[in-house]
Amino acid sequence: VKASGQKPSKGVSIARRQIPAFIVLILVWLFVLVALASPQLVGEPEQKIKTARSMMLAVDISGSMTTSDWKIDDKRVSRWEAVKSVMDEFIQRRQGDRLGLLFFGTQAYLQTPFTLDLEMVNQMLNEVEVGMAGQKTALGNAIGRSIELFEADSVDKKVLILITDGVDSGSEINPVQGARTAALDSIVIYTIGMGDPNAGLFDLDEKTLKLIASETGGKYFRAIDRKELEKVYSTIDQLEPIEYEDESYRPVELLYFWPLSAAFALAIIYQLLAGIITLIKRIRWKNS
Repeated sequence: VKASGQKPSKGVSIARRQIPAFIVLILVWLFVLVALASPQLVGEPEQKIKTARSMMLAVDISGSMTTSDWKIDDKRVSRWEAVKSVMDEFIQRRQGDRLGLLFFGTQAYLQTPFTLDLEMVNQMLNEVEVGMAGQKTALGNAIGRSIELFEADSVDKKVLILITDGVDSGSEINPVQGARTAALDSIVIYTIGMGDPNAGLFDLDEKTLKLIASETGGKYFRAIDRKELEKVYSTIDQLEPIEYEDESYRPVELLYFWPLSAAFALAIIYQLLAGIITLIKRIRWKNS
C-alpha cells in the first residue's frame, strides 16, 4: 500500500499476520504431543493378594437335618441351623481363599461357584432350606460333583469339606471310590459327622466318612454339639491355614486426557473469541 500510494477502498480488509492464531496453534500442537506421549502418574507400591487355594463346602440338606436335637444359647435348634450358625463364622475367617458352596440330598447341586466374595457365600448359605435337594443322602454324588468343579478350577491346592448326618443312600457313585478319584486330582477331603452315633438319634456312617478322609490325606471329625463343631472348624483352620501370594505392584493412572482436553478447549475458545471479534468488526463497519 505504501509503495503504490493507494488506499484500500471501504469494506476491504488488509491481511495481517495472525500472531495470536499462530501461538494458539503451537500450544494446541504441544498439548497433542504431550497426550500422545501418554503421561502416567505412578503411585506408591501396594500389595495385591493372589489366592492360593480353592475350598468347597459340601453340606447335607437332606430331611434329617431338620431334626431339632442341638442347643444354641440354651435354645433347641435343628442340625441345619447349628451348621449355619458356625459356618458363618468359618466362612468369614477364610479371607484369601476362594470358596464354593455345594448342597446335596438325593442330588448334589452347586449353590455358589468358587469366589472370593465371602459375603455372597454367606448370603447363599442362609437362603437354602432343608429338603431342597431331596430326602436321601447321596454322599458319592456330592464328591463326584465336587471333583467336576475342581477340574474346571485353575488353583492347584484344593480342599473339600463334607458335612453330613447320615448314611450314603441313592448315590450313583461309591463315596470311597469317589474319594480315591479325588485324591488323584490332589483334592484333600475333610469329613464332618453331625452327632453321636451311639446316642440312638443318628444314622451316621462314621466308617465310610473316615475312609473318605483317609483316602485323600484328610481327616474325619465328629461334632456332637455346637462347641464341638466350633472346635472342628478351628482345627481345620489350623490344618489348612490361609495361604496367599503377595504381588507387589504400583498403581498407574493415565493422564493423557488432561493435555488432550486442554488442546480441544484452547482451540474451541480461540475459535469462539475469533468469531465474536469478527462479528463485532462487521457490526461496526455497517454502522460507520
